[in-house]
Formats: sequence, structure tokens, C-alpha cells
Amino acid sequence: MAFLTQAANRGSISTGYDIDNSLKFEADNSEYIYRTPSSSGNRKTWTLSFWIKRTELADGSNTMRVFEAWDGSTGTSGLFTAADAFILDLNAGSNYFTSNAKFRDCSAWYHFVIRVDTTQGTASERARVYVNGLELTGSWNSNIGQNTDLTWNQNVAHNFARFHNNDSFVSGYYSEIINVDGQSLAPTSFGEFDEDSGIWKPKNANGGGTNGFKLEFKSSGSLGADTSGNGHTWSLNAIAAADQATDTPTNNFCTLNPLWTANPSYVGIIRNGATTLRYSSGTKASAKASIGVTNGKWYWEAMPHGTIGSQYLGIQTDVTFNSGTGLSQDYTMAINTTGRYYSHSGSLSESSAGQFTNLTTSNVIGVALDLDSSTQTIKYYKDGSVILSLNLTDDMQGETIFPFIQNYESRSFNLNFGGYTINTISSAASDDNDYGTFEYAPPSGYYALCSKNLAEYG
Repeated sequence: MAFLTQAANRGSISTGYDIDNSLKFEADNSEYIYRTPSSSGNRKTWTLSFWIKRTELADGSNTMRVFEAWDGSTGTSGLFTAADAFILDLNAGSNYFTSNAKFRDCSAWYHFVIRVDTTQGTASERARVYVNGLELTGSWNSNIGQNTDLTWNQNVAHNFARFHNNDSFVSGYYSEIINVDGQSLAPTSFGEFDEDSGIWKPKNANGGGTNGFKLEFKSSGSLGADTSGNGHTWSLNAIAAADQATDTPTNNFCTLNPLWTANPSYVGIIRNGATTLRYSSGTKASAKASIGVTNGKWYWEAMPHGTIGSQYLGIQTDVTFNSGTGLSQDYTMAINTTGRYYSHSGSLSESSAGQFTNLTTSNVIGVALDLDSSTQTIKYYKDGSVILSLNLTDDMQGETIFPFIQNYESRSFNLNFGGYTINTISSAASDDNDYGTFEYAPPSGYYALCSKNLAEYG
């Protein structure tokens, strides 16, 4: 299996140009954005740039349509395959490119640049795909003909995160979508490699031409607004103001990792911007987060979902599982909603925190992890008040620690790492660096699990 090198941007460097917002899409909810241009632009020469962070991979049988322009009989589109390669389809299956690289990193952002100029005499220069500054290698089934008019920039239906027949949606975050109508631009028009780290980072760019646009998702009241100055606003399907996120290519937040579950027999369904876990079969499912830490002080929140019962919330080290659901493994500390917790050795203990047994779906549980003190601790809060403090055992200290959850049937948690949550946040508290959006302010000196904080404290 081929993987793209230098492809995953985790936003761990100073960029000089910050992207403030993204938009969360959920395939199960048929969420997408759409627009039909009032007139056609340049259909031969154009550039499309966008950032995307996947939160769900294909299940081996479906594709995920990233963008599309469809005229009723043919179309131009980009999609992730069932094997997680990327396809640029210029002419409804007649002329398409398939990448060698697989895009399976759900912990990071990818920057795509689709560069098209069908007027070129050399076939290989008529359509090119770049990811994080590097041109993708792959194969064409048949090159597009010279001077071909494509459906992109035509006055037909354009979509992001949806296929026209409604059977191919995307789960993930999109950020800074830019269309340049009439120019074929290199990726360096939109990003650059950091001199010190070599990581690809964004530059301030704008859309242009007849159908040029820039979608920054800055205004929660007008998420489809075109900020290029061209007035090409996009419409929303099943998307609400709450789907605006602060998880971006320049500040990447922790989420659940769909590739990292405790056991294949207990794989759950990760949804809602990779912040919730649902069971799919059997009775239990467990998952770890995408960011692990060895030092620093970190904070996140959770709200019970569904029936209040034996769902677990806590931490786990970097362990490869061979059996069990995760709780029975060494190096786990997790408390459930009945006031019981597992220690690192898999032993079940009773918690003295009786308040934990009186939870409702309106309660907010805060988790504060201190890996800097001589006695490393995990503290649990209920609606802003400490109800339990546990010392990490010697065996866990010095290890890489990940947030961890386990559900039981319909009993689970909705997590909030600060970048997005499905739950309504009324207070909009943030950490001392003004990062994250939480219901309760993190304790002083504790920070959201995001790349800017990790660069400073992690």
C-alpha cells in the first residue's frame, strides 16, 4: 500500500497566516453545500484549492465525493475511493486519474490543489493534482483531450461533499475552499513549505475570475458566504450554525481516531466530526483519540449520550491490543457513570465520588490531565466542580497518554476537545491561550489538545 510522504499537515508550526474556521460535514446527515453559477466561466482553465480533514474512512464498498459539477449527463469531480485513493474524474468516468497514495490519516489536514488547463499540447500538463505541495503520482485511464470544455465553471449544479445522485457524501472538515476561474496555478499560490520544519502551510490567497470564490466559513450566520468579493454565496443542505468549527489547518484539534480501536471485535462508529463513538455490533466499542501526550497539562470535556450506564471515560497509553475491549488491558484508567473505575492493571474499583452516579445528559464532565507534576494526576469535574482525583501509577508515568472512551450499546459520550462538539455550548469558555470552546473554563494552566498548544507546551 502506497502512502503519500509529507502529506499530513498537523498544524504544529507558526504559519504567519492563520485560518480561523472550518465547516463540519456528516455523511449520515446528507450534509453538503451547493451552487449553480449564473453564467459559465472558463471551462478549460481553472484551479481549485481546498483543505480537508477526514473523520471517516470508506468501509470497503463506498466512495466519498469531495466535489462535483454535473450537467445531467456528465461531470467533473474529485472523490476518495473505497480503498482511500483519490480520483480526479474530468468527464464522468471517461477520463480519470487515480492516485497511488492512500489518504487514511484522520488526525491531520490535507491541502488539495486541482490544476487544470486543457489547452496544453502536452497531455500530462492538462490536469494535475497536488497534495500539501507535492504532485501526486498515479495513472490515467485516458488523458483528457486538448481544448476540452469541462463542467467545472459551467452554469450547472456544483457540490462539495456530495454526489448528484445522493449516494456518496463526505464526513470530515473542509476549510478555505478557493476557486480561480481562468488560471492554472501552482500550489505555491496557496501554500508554502516552512523553512525550518518542511511542513506545508497555507498562504493568504483569493479566488478570481467569472466564477471565482473563497469560502472561509467565518460567519456562523452565513456559512456559505463568498469572502472573495465576487458575491458567489453557496447554499447549505442540513448544515447548521453549530457545524462551524475552529479545528483548522493552522490549529489542528484532537479528535477520535477511527484507525485506533481496542479490538476488531469491538469497533464502533465514529461520528459528529470524530467526537462521538457509537457501537455497531455486539455490545461494546472503544476508541482512542488522535493526539497523545507525554508532558503538559491538558483539558477536555464530555457529555453522556443516550442511556446513562456503564460508559467509560478516561485515558490509555500507547498500547497494541490483542484481546478485550480496552478496559481489561493494562495501562488504562477510566471511570464510568455508575461511579466505578478501572485502574491501569485492569482491576475494577469503586469510586468514592458518589456524585458521578447521578449524571444526566445535561451534565458536563471535565477531564484535567496533569503530566508535569511529580505525581501525575487525572481529575474529573462535574459541571465545573472536582469530584474525583486519581494519581497515575508508576507504570503509566512517562508513557504517551491518549484520551479514551468506551461505550456500552446506546450508552456513550459526546466529547469536546475544543475544536468542535455536537452539544450546544452556552458559555464559550477557552483556555489561557484563548484556544478551544468549552462549557467550563479549563483550570488555570491547563490547555486544549490542539497543535498550537502542543507546539508550546507538549
